[in-house]
Amino acid sequence: MLTRLSLIFTYIFYCIRLGVAPWRYFQLNAPYFNEQRNLFSKLDMDTRIPKQWLLEQFMDLESRDPNAYPVFVKPEWGQNSQGVVKVDNLLQLNTLRKQRTARHPFYLIQQAAPEKREFEVFMIPNQDDLQQYAILSITETCNRSDELFPVNGIYNKDSYYQDCAPRLTKPQLDKIWGHLKQLGDYRIARYGLRADSLEDLIAGKFHIVEVNLYVPMPLLLLVKELSVVKKLNFIRSAMKQLVLVTKSIPDTQPSKSVFFKKLQVSKRLKSINKTT
Repeated sequence: MLTRLSLIFTYIFYCIRLGVAPWRYFQLNAPYFNEQRNLFSKLDMDTRIPKQWLLEQFMDLESRDPNAYPVFVKPEWGQNSQGVVKVDNLLQLNTLRKQRTARHPFYLIQQAAPEKREFEVFMIPNQDDLQQYAILSITETCNRSDELFPVNGIYNKDSYYQDCAPRLTKPQLDKIWGHLKQLGDYRIARYGLRADSLEDLIAGKFHIVEVNLYVPMPLLLLVKELSVVKKLNFIRSAMKQLVLVTKSIPDTQPSKSVFFKKLQVSKRLKSINKTT
């Protein structure tokens, strides 16, 4: 919570200092917001992922079953692995389906990535050229359990994080960025990737598990070995750059009510959780 507050207040500080309206934050990735679904649709995102990095993913309308297991069942509205469940067989899947009500949002079924390790890439581009990055952090998400396919995230007590930056050179970071910039001109993003090694990640041998475009907190800030001073320095540089990127949003970009529509969905989900 303190980390998120630090990000928010630092962003607002630089907005005031640089003369930017803080609420413009919600227009950063507005061109990719699906107003019919009131979310950044994961299925929309799939259409922008090159085939070699794409995992099979489809809407769970209960008329189609996976070809192989395990799979991950995830709410299309979810973030930070919230509501994600690993399913090992058809019996488990059907049991999960029976627990839903008509009020529940849509769920997706995603094929499990075959790679052994999980990485997070957080990026903010250059304000003058979205094809270049200004902030790029690579963090490995690890797990203390013996599970082959854990649901990693801030809600999993077995998850922990390691900073990969000390092991990467600038040319290697450039190669990783060269892969990911193919997905779109995002003004802030956090990519979840599965690869067998850092070398494979650099070489483009990975699968994309998730792309978060709404309020992606850099997992680098959850690395326990990283000093408080380094975390604060990262927050300052990242949020200043994000404000510069916000300032560069063209006046010709159509405005969308991203915040209020996401708020409506959030309230609905809280109501569902209280009654189920």
